[in-house]
Amino acid sequence: MRVSAAGINLADIVQMIEAALNTLILLGAGIVFLVTLENRRKRNRVIRAVNRLRCIAHIVDMHQLAKDPDSIAEHTISTPHSPKRVLTQYELARYLDYCTEMLSLVSKTAFLYVQDYHDPVAAEAVNDLEALTTGLSSKIWQKIMMLPSQQSDSPARNPASQF
Repeated sequence: MRVSAAGINLADIVQMIEAALNTLILLGAGIVFLVTLENRRKRNRVIRAVNRLRCIAHIVDMHQLAKDPDSIAEHTISTPHSPKRVLTQYELARYLDYCTEMLSLVSKTAFLYVQDYHDPVAAEAVNDLEALTTGLSSKIWQKIMMLPSQQSDSPARNPASQF
């Protein structure tokens, strides 16, 4: 292949520069795509995992919805379609407390996904999940606080008697 500069005019030089710039831009875009590919894949995995944890938080919330502190009151009147309320006051308090613990575990598990992964989008998803679980826990704690304090229903307070 022989290359000579004879016979090249300004239009040919502009075309060669334009072609070279287009090639450089496409190569740059390809390199950026490949460099960010791993980060985008990690982000998608974290977002999917956080969405699964969000589903678990909503399931915990669904299960506690029917656990009403008023249901243990003696003046409560049930309808034929009311669910059976078989929990004692102590059991209801423990059940609701367990629900708040599960929501806390869901939130902490989500944090583990982004602990060593510094991506603002993934961190925002985890922060949103933490806000959701905190709000759900607050609703449950309101129910717990509505329960009258009654010690006759609870197991013995002596820790040695439980073993």
